[in-house]
Amino acid sequence: MISEKIVSFHDKNKDLNQLAQQIITTLDADGYKTQLTTNSPTGIIIQAKKAGILRDIITADRAFTIMITGDSNNFAIHIGIGKWVQNIAVAAAEALLLSVLFLAIDIPEMLWTKHVENEVLKKIIQLI
Repeated sequence: MISEKIVSFHDKNKDLNQLAQQIITTLDADGYKTQLTTNSPTGIIIQAKKAGILRDIITADRAFTIMITGDSNNFAIHIGIGKWVQNIAVAAAEALLLSVLFLAIDIPEMLWTKHVENEVLKKIIQLI
């Protein structure tokens, strides 16, 4: 993922599968297309991308990748930008093991990405 952020949480006693579903519900309500895998060896992985004309102009294969690792009392949320993977269940482990895997992005897209990434992360923190 490009520009990955990691936020750790301790002593929250949060069901991580339920948290993943809440994240998906929140993103879906904001107009994102999402996909989820819970069978990754690295944790729960959610990909989200926003549809629309601006998205088509910027680059339609980019998506947010949100990974939840750890257990209910000690977990981390990793969020970053990467490439939309058609079959996330197959490619999740490979994509997340390589930290700088995806294409370089230009300055306007990077600024937009950081803005949206921060907004998504704020919403996730509110769920916790």
